[in-house]
Amino acid sequence: MNTVYALASEMSIPWLVGGHFNVIVDEEENFGGRHVSMNEVEVVRHCINTCNLTYLSFKESIYTWWNGRTDDDYIFKRLDRCLANLEFQQMWRGLEIIHLSKTGSDHCPLLISCDPNAASIKKSFRFLKFWLKHETFQDVVRENWKADFSGNLFHMFNHKLKN
Repeated sequence: MNTVYALASEMSIPWLVGGHFNVIVDEEENFGGRHVSMNEVEVVRHCINTCNLTYLSFKESIYTWWNGRTDDDYIFKRLDRCLANLEFQQMWRGLEIIHLSKTGSDHCPLLISCDPNAASIKKSFRFLKFWLKHETFQDVVRENWKADFSGNLFHMFNHKLKN
């Protein structure tokens, strides 16, 4: 993850990160085998959010890896994925990942497709709990909440939230 943090800190252009991450990020991404503690994947989730990356939608099975067993020892996981920043998704609209059939590997190849005629993406706001721990958090909120401008109440409230 340190490499992804380093790339993100200097990235000012559209970018995509994809491949084998060797970790699930949700309980739904694991079928069979030992139970995975969500504490184990919090580092990956934090990295993805901090780097302003989002998961690209996919088609076919959720699972991209299989341990090759058919008896009670089978395990299926989603270990392979593609993520992109908003700039990349706006540049290449209608992005979709297709999990192809496994051939010659225990992982599914990922095929990226796009629809240039798709509607543009609106960035959604995500509040991250760790912001509360930042030393200037309350000052930034207070300063932007006190900002004075005119407009109807909904417009003013929306503008303050954006800031």
